[in-house]
Amino acid sequence: MSAQDTSAGAREQAVDGRSKLLLSALFVAAFVLGTAELLMVGVIGLIADDLDVSIPAAGGLVTAYALGLAIGGPLLTALTIRFDKRVTLIGALAAFAVVNTTPVLLGQFAPFLAARVVTGSLHGLFVAVSFVAAVAVVPPERAGRAIATVFSGFAVSAALGAPLGTLVGQWLGWRDSFLAISLLSLVACAALVALVPPLPAERGGGGAGDQARYAFAPRVLVVLLLGFLLFASSYGALTYLTPFLERVTGVSGALLSAFLLCYGAAAAVGSFAGGRFADSGAARAMLLGGVGTALALLVLHLGGSSPVLVALGLVAWGLFAQGAVPAYQYRVLELAGPGSQLASALPASAANVGIAVGSAVCGLAIAGDPSGALLTGLVIGVAALPVAWFALRLRPPVAPGAGESAGKGAGKGAAEDAPAG
Repeated sequence: MSAQDTSAGAREQAVDGRSKLLLSALFVAAFVLGTAELLMVGVIGLIADDLDVSIPAAGGLVTAYALGLAIGGPLLTALTIRFDKRVTLIGALAAFAVVNTTPVLLGQFAPFLAARVVTGSLHGLFVAVSFVAAVAVVPPERAGRAIATVFSGFAVSAALGAPLGTLVGQWLGWRDSFLAISLLSLVACAALVALVPPLPAERGGGGAGDQARYAFAPRVLVVLLLGFLLFASSYGALTYLTPFLERVTGVSGALLSAFLLCYGAAAAVGSFAGGRFADSGAARAMLLGGVGTALALLVLHLGGSSPVLVALGLVAWGLFAQGAVPAYQYRVLELAGPGSQLASALPASAANVGIAVGSAVCGLAIAGDPSGALLTGLVIGVAALPVAWFALRLRPPVAPGAGESAGKGAGKGAAEDAPAG
């Protein structure tokens, strides 16, 4: 091997090492934001008592965050579309840390509600830009795995971060738990300052109006509809998993936590593994995830009285449901083509709307029947399968630079997923 080849190999290894460090920093930031979102579930009673509001009113803080993420995230993404992605990532996380601290300092419900909308919006902005940044620093054949690394931060936060954050909240109080989240956000922000290279907006990429033509194209809307249905199915049923386990399976206490951990651990593994499936064919990965999730819910519905079958069903549910998520983000980026920077914020929006609708519908179904939520989630999941099958035939746009703005990985999976002709 020549000295030139050795030098080129060393440079390639150095670039690969920096990419892994950057993806690790994005993973940590995603973990912190995911924990911040889910922490509210464990401390909502403490907040209601401290601020002298009802539990349903305190629940509005969860809704406010979700609305901020679903609506404010895309709006902020559109407003910052011409900014350097490094500046946007660091700015969004730093602003999140500051705004997340305001409820602790003010101690009033109305500002708390407004702060949750703002932090949810900043969360949505960070998610959108982090996926674009992750794809931009890896080779095309690893784009799906880069997306999966970032998303895994959210998956792991659901499995570990939220329970630990809730424990801290119950031990130290909700205010200290919020301050801890803000501190961790600043630590993650410092890592991004050190590791993220300049990522200027692409020349010729157009403004928000030009990107919107591609981001809201029918082919993208079909995949967003599919994501909406998949999240409504999975998270609608997941919202009411605890009463199902208690009343149908007959588990409680520490054993209940063990069953929930089965799902959480499988979800974390699935989110990592899902990146490889996305790289080999994002549309097929979404279809496989939808089929696997529906079968897992069917096993839980039919075998709910058997703890062994339920445990196996929860593992399969976590693997398939979360394994499809990186493919979902990847597929939207590749089908949006030149509009991928704006489109990167849309999957999270559609997913959160799906979670809200699925939880509401499954909540109605569970009245008087603890297995009603899982059965409803199964029905929604089956309804998603024809959409997933149709989505196999979707192609990315044929336009100058199509796929470039989705990062170097966009367009690869479409050539494999779409039929010839």
